[in-house]
Amino acid sequence: MAQRSFFFLICIILLLCANILRAQQIIPLNHGYFEDIDKELSSVKTEAHTSFKPLVNSYLLRFTNTDSLTSINRMKLPGTLIHRKLRYENFFVVDTGDFHFTIDPLFNFEISKEKGNSTNFYNNTRGIWVQGSIGKKLSFESSFFENQSVFNTYMNTYVNTYRVVPGQGFPKSFSNGSGWDYASSTGLVSYTPNETFNFQFGHGKNFIGDGYRSLLLSDNSFNYPYFKITTTVWKFQYTNLFASFLDLNAPHAYEEGFRKKFGTFHYLSWNVCKRFQIGFFESIIWQNYQDSTGFKRGFDINYLNPIIFYRPVEFSLGSPDNALIGLSTKIKITNKLYLYGQFILDDFDVAGMKKGKGYFLEKFGVQGGLKAFDVFTLKNLYFQSEINMVNPYVYAHKSPGQNYSHYNQPLAHPYGANFIESVSIVRYKLKDLLLEYKLNYAMYGADTLNSHWGKDIFKSDYVAQLGYPSWGNKVLQGVKTTLIYNDCKISYLINPKTNLNISLGVANRIERSALGLRNDLFIYFGIRTSLTNLYYDF
Repeated sequence: MAQRSFFFLICIILLLCANILRAQQIIPLNHGYFEDIDKELSSVKTEAHTSFKPLVNSYLLRFTNTDSLTSINRMKLPGTLIHRKLRYENFFVVDTGDFHFTIDPLFNFEISKEKGNSTNFYNNTRGIWVQGSIGKKLSFESSFFENQSVFNTYMNTYVNTYRVVPGQGFPKSFSNGSGWDYASSTGLVSYTPNETFNFQFGHGKNFIGDGYRSLLLSDNSFNYPYFKITTTVWKFQYTNLFASFLDLNAPHAYEEGFRKKFGTFHYLSWNVCKRFQIGFFESIIWQNYQDSTGFKRGFDINYLNPIIFYRPVEFSLGSPDNALIGLSTKIKITNKLYLYGQFILDDFDVAGMKKGKGYFLEKFGVQGGLKAFDVFTLKNLYFQSEINMVNPYVYAHKSPGQNYSHYNQPLAHPYGANFIESVSIVRYKLKDLLLEYKLNYAMYGADTLNSHWGKDIFKSDYVAQLGYPSWGNKVLQGVKTTLIYNDCKISYLINPKTNLNISLGVANRIERSALGLRNDLFIYFGIRTSLTNLYYDF
């Protein structure tokens, strides 16, 4: 208690000493936060590469003033120091010209009530966010969160099953298992020597695509260490990402921690013309292991080459590693409307496909969607709708240690595989007031305890339900399940710098299958700094 009191005392002292600072160095990975920037970049005249996120602010400043988009012109408003800090400034700021530094408190205090359940659910998150830059080329940021939560029924079931809070880390239980204590941290150093190159070394998340979901790489799972190189030349932007992941299910010695696996990713974005952008994606996942001869495989230097395609390297090495390729597209119809899509290909055995329909290695997924701004000419009325479909066994592998996952969560879509999903979002902003409605409608083929129909990417392909190899597989095979998730909320934006807001909402999750019906209805109220995406709609 004394330590917390001391912390708040220091915060008050810093508050009284602060000034104002420019825009953030890295645009936070939050769909709502990015909306105004996305709207500006959707102009046909703007040829910004937007698919690989988080985006660097210095790059976006070539196309638009991001600070003015997120500040809502509040800097013109008079007010006391307390008023400015609460409404439109960072909490603590140092600005000497060549050195910029900010500190902001982060939190998520939420209470909720579930129909038919007397338990009081809550989330208590406290954190801190530090950002800074030295000169015009080097910037950094770091955050830390400490959390205690008592989740509603379906979320608590998920945490018990997968031993992870979605996107937020490994929990420890308290209050006889009714609550969870967990922490997370992020960090990033970004160096931009010129307009061509950007280098990032961080511990966090990445996202590829222009949709709500990503079938290539999403921010669904927990933070991970990575090194990223972004090269922008003419109409091309090429990104290399090298990452380290953890497999919570692999056997390991206690003193060694969870077993590691590694991933390398290439993404080439090409502005074909002002209206059409296409991205080419490839990745490979391999596990860290030691065989019976004592050979220990770590990070494979063969995958450090930044310009190769992985499949030829795999074949030349005789490698069993898990490689995926894909596409991402964006088509600007007007300045206020664009279409987007993705295609992911895991395995595509043509020889096996010729022998019959539904070959189990016909592993691919597709996405199609649209975003519209100022719908019906009503300013700040936003609409997005997308459909995702992923065949059975996509992202899985013969060796479970090389599946497309990190920390017991998929690196792409939270449903794993073997599903069809529709997501629709409507947002309307009236000054600081936000109304939002989101509808998820999904169908998937669930696995039972002793079956593997292709949804669970953590199971080996060798135990596919119809055999290895097998034919006659189809999307939604297994226990056909329908999931409907409605979420309606009203929010009031307090400070755009940290996206500090107050929200009141109601959500209804309905899951129906031959095994039964679950209907979870709950109302929630919270005050939070919304800078990350938390996906609970599964």
